[in-house]
Amino acid sequence: MTSTEIAGWLADAGLRNMPLEDMIDGLSRRLNELGVPVARTFVGTNTLHPMIRARSMIWDRASGPGTHFEFQHAEIDALQVRQSPFAAMLRDNIAEQRHDFSQPDGDDGVPLFEELRAAGMTEWLGRLFPFGELTPQVGGPAAAEQAGQLWLVCSFTTDRPGGYAADHLAVLRELLPLFAVAAKAATMRAIGQGLLAAYLGDDPAARVFAGTVQRGEVQGVEAVLFYTDLRGFTALADAMPGKELIALLDECFECIVAPVVRHGGEVLKFMGDGLLAAFAARPAGRAEVCAAALDAATEALALIDALNARRRSAGQQTAGLDLSLHIGTVQYGNVGTAQRLDFTVIGPAVNEASRIEKLCEPLGQNLLVSRAFAEAATSCRSRLVSLGPHRLRGVREETELFALA
Repeated sequence: MTSTEIAGWLADAGLRNMPLEDMIDGLSRRLNELGVPVARTFVGTNTLHPMIRARSMIWDRASGPGTHFEFQHAEIDALQVRQSPFAAMLRDNIAEQRHDFSQPDGDDGVPLFEELRAAGMTEWLGRLFPFGELTPQVGGPAAAEQAGQLWLVCSFTTDRPGGYAADHLAVLRELLPLFAVAAKAATMRAIGQGLLAAYLGDDPAARVFAGTVQRGEVQGVEAVLFYTDLRGFTALADAMPGKELIALLDECFECIVAPVVRHGGEVLKFMGDGLLAAFAARPAGRAEVCAAALDAATEALALIDALNARRRSAGQQTAGLDLSLHIGTVQYGNVGTAQRLDFTVIGPAVNEASRIEKLCEPLGQNLLVSRAFAEAATSCRSRLVSLGPHRLRGVREETELFALA
């Protein structure tokens, strides 16, 4: 094994979008085979995900890759992060830093260095690689503040007596920029997929990355449609300050989305103060899918009730939730123009779900389900009670609706 062979392997790993964990494992093992005694490798990157600020992992010579961390945006100022040696490197744009554990009491109160010293390590080499050019300055001053903020940090720690030799450092300094370029390919793919999943949903994101990108590329699927709207939200929007209104909306969506995802549904679209979600139905499992959707609906209503109770006790505004469940065949895929596409579902079943939801308030119910759903929901049919036939706007024949028993 030579450094040239490792460089070729890194280039191939980057071109093939090798998962970052496999890349870290492969590089660390190859360095040891070359004679560079790496005992512990750390790699961290930040993201553009709306929920996750940074991810990191640790490779250990004895156990391989095994320790993963994720930091939410609110956690980026946590003590653990501020005490990291990388915090100063990022703040001062320091490309390389070394720490020699042979010096007594030279850890400067850095918990990581104290931990590594106790574990018998002898030298720590940290590197910073900015990915700033990947965040162009668009959208005004606020966006400009975020430009140049993508980066990769890594450290390679040894337990060799005396630390790294000069030839070890030469190999690391030769290969680590190549590793950063290869890792950049994997990182940017993960960032792109994470952003798509955050804005489109997991399944649409996976389909887009698999090449389902042409306009009109749709497929017919049977699904349980989960359609919601916040009752009285228009009046709240006229009376509440903008930030308070958005905070209420976000809290309500948390109450709705969490049960949907937990029970196997996919949120397809946020529509102002409402959302559309779907649970893919299979002929052999229609009853189970209906039961999962009904469980998600009842949990969402309970969470909204609990949220409203907390907000009332704090003297804050509240919003009710109206929800409909329907099952039918929809067209699922890309709709739009050549310049702007939307990954969504369309079809009469979607329209019917929307119109059923509009009857919640007139009928004094927070949850209404269609006759088609009730007939398919054989395993949970006892939880529903008929409200008789009702006319849906734009639908010629009356349809029987059901509520929770």
